[in-house]
Amino acid sequence: MRSLKKSFSLVIGGLAVAAVALSGCAPSGGGATGDDAIIRIGSLYEPVNLSNTAGGGQGVTEALTGNVYEGLFRLTDDGEVEPLLATGYEVSEDGLTYTFALRDDVAFHSGKALTSADVKASIEAVLAPDSQSARKSSLSVVAGVETPDEHTVVVTLSDRSVSFPYLLSYVWIVNADATDRETTADGTGPYTLGEWKRGSTLSLDRWDDYWGEPAKNAGVVFSYFTDAAAEDTALRSGRIDLITSVQNPDSLPQFDSAGFTISEGDSTTKELLAFNDRVAPFDDPRVRQAVYSAVDREKLLNAIWGDYGTLIGSMVPPSDPWYEDLTDLNPYDPERSARLLTEAGLADGFTFTLDTPSYDPHPAVAEFLQSELKKVGITVEINTISADEWYSKVFKEHDFQATLQEHVNDRDVVWYGNPDFYWGYDNPQVAQWIADAERATTEEEQTALLAQANRQIATDAASAWLYLYPQIVVASDAVSGFPVNGLNSQFFVYGIVKE
Repeated sequence: MRSLKKSFSLVIGGLAVAAVALSGCAPSGGGATGDDAIIRIGSLYEPVNLSNTAGGGQGVTEALTGNVYEGLFRLTDDGEVEPLLATGYEVSEDGLTYTFALRDDVAFHSGKALTSADVKASIEAVLAPDSQSARKSSLSVVAGVETPDEHTVVVTLSDRSVSFPYLLSYVWIVNADATDRETTADGTGPYTLGEWKRGSTLSLDRWDDYWGEPAKNAGVVFSYFTDAAAEDTALRSGRIDLITSVQNPDSLPQFDSAGFTISEGDSTTKELLAFNDRVAPFDDPRVRQAVYSAVDREKLLNAIWGDYGTLIGSMVPPSDPWYEDLTDLNPYDPERSARLLTEAGLADGFTFTLDTPSYDPHPAVAEFLQSELKKVGITVEINTISADEWYSKVFKEHDFQATLQEHVNDRDVVWYGNPDFYWGYDNPQVAQWIADAERATTEEEQTALLAQANRQIATDAASAWLYLYPQIVVASDAVSGFPVNGLNSQFFVYGIVKE
């Protein structure tokens, strides 16, 4: 992590525009402090519902993972996987049977003791036909779950899965008797669900009977904003204490003053120009490569994020074990683009529709791409759609030519091994490498295979990875102990202290 106190210029539409710091008073940090403090958090990501298997979205992960719900394992803010509700596990010699020992001192907020039946039900909920869990396909390797006693869970796999403990960090352990998981919550975490006022706030209250180390504050209130500028104003006026992830970079200079800290962590969020590799002309790797090399990504990153963010040449961020800098595989080179288009029989260019989510920064990215690609004879027709339309049209129906989207998860290059995923990349050799990597007997073997697969995916320009978002948390100087990396949209609040 690095704390940043500096201003910068944004390049928008080819013009250098100085970002001007706005005057105003820093928040006083009034109210209770220490163990009695209520931490006020600003976010742009309100949950759709309170279930991570029913399409609750990024917001439900941010607010509830690790705070209200816990897993057998926890993915820390530094990317390490550590036991949480499991005290340990054993793996059979063939790698197909995992035996987990559960803590015997854990209860749900409702008072019911945690048992192996709850773990079994929680894993099965992720694998259910109607589940929308982000890791459902990866966890489909689970062949069965048995509960020989109340504190032992035996999971049988259909194939080896070297990532299995990591994948289980995505699985919330939920009370098996819970009947309404979309509007209520019954977890084992350090907070209970307070009140969710849709369109406004969601509160969490410290749970005094928590099995582990208690939260360092009395509770938190997530305030939800649909406008980043309004969120900024709330922080400057002292109505909130911090912003979980800044999406309005030209607002940062106003916090370049006493009373605020700007912290940049390690992001896993990639901005993608995702092609539909099933349809012409994007079924030809030369066309995808031509598009990629026609875009000045450094200029784009500066236009959107100024001094922040990182160029990236593949789906793998630097925090993944199999990272390799591949930005030079498809360099910015309009002459290369023209040559590849000629080889693909498109010397006169072509036209395609870019389905663009309506929220920032996608509209600005789309206009930049439109301008860049026009220079090599490619016409981009921008079709702006809502997030719901994107999910149905692009993700579910695959009815698109190309689209923009941010992907927040780490270790998600494996999705290029699934030809049924929305972008339709289908390379049998890559799929085999990815499958073999998951069957690996060591992490070193897994890393080597995924690095090999990633290089081929990038060589094929399966997508165009435009840049890695910065992960920026802006906070009042009165608070400390907040997470800065936000891996997979998690935001652990139990360590936040207010002075």
